[in-house]
Amino acid sequence: MRLVLGLMWLLHWLPLPLLGRLGEVTGSVLFILVRSRRRITLINLRLCLPELDEAQRLRIAKKHFQGYARAVLERSLLWWASEARLKRLIVVEPRVPMELIQAGPTILLCPHFVCLDVAGVAVLLESSLCSIYTRQQNRTFNDALLKGRSRFRPIKLFSRGEGIKPIMRAMREPLPFFMLPDMDFGARDAEFVPFFGVSAATLTAPARIAASTGAKVIPVVATFLPNYRGWKVTFYPAWENYPGDDILEATRTMNAFIEARVRETPDEYFWTHKRFKTRPAGEPGLYAKRAANGD
Repeated sequence: MRLVLGLMWLLHWLPLPLLGRLGEVTGSVLFILVRSRRRITLINLRLCLPELDEAQRLRIAKKHFQGYARAVLERSLLWWASEARLKRLIVVEPRVPMELIQAGPTILLCPHFVCLDVAGVAVLLESSLCSIYTRQQNRTFNDALLKGRSRFRPIKLFSRGEGIKPIMRAMREPLPFFMLPDMDFGARDAEFVPFFGVSAATLTAPARIAASTGAKVIPVVATFLPNYRGWKVTFYPAWENYPGDDILEATRTMNAFIEARVRETPDEYFWTHKRFKTRPAGEPGLYAKRAANGD
């Protein structure tokens, strides 16, 4: 692992266009070799984008692998490049909403696009934050990850098992809660709501925390800029009257927002995750071998 980290450190000296192309070549190779994740990606695309033909979905899947590998290699810049270089490469639209963050509890809702780490860095260049963290199995990599993410400002990280109380305390400091809302963590603390028309176990925590703390919910999405110029981080307006009186409806609203952003850059969404792994009672699994047509 130390060798891998050493290679990543060397990569951060490369010009971004060269690093980006290297990542895309790596992703193309992984698309061929990592059949299990390719299969999951294609199942997800068939479920979510049935209006496309198989050739179109295959192109999106391949571009996704290229973008994901590119994002991993470009993480070397996020961990080791100078602050000045990152500020040149990260275009923030319209700006980090510091006045709202400083005014009180804030949830920065960041869906799983491949560049999501860039969104975190964009915030950390301006403000500390808190978030949920899964400890990595390899201690060396875990330490490098934590050091890389906290090198500009300290971060308060909590495990999922600690629940929401320590997060709510941190939000009152006020630290914005950088939240990744769209993965399948099982049925606990989740409701089945549509995601691209498919029932998906979706965390209700964003709505519940917002209701308990009076937090503003500000979505943020990070994507690639064209021609290897860097990344764009978009902060959307805070949702009005969210979550309202209906937590389930608020969770549907969140998924609908994420769907709309996915349709804008479909190859950059995190399709390799088993988003529909947890099924409603009585429904068969969607990732069994028989569920995959053509791969």
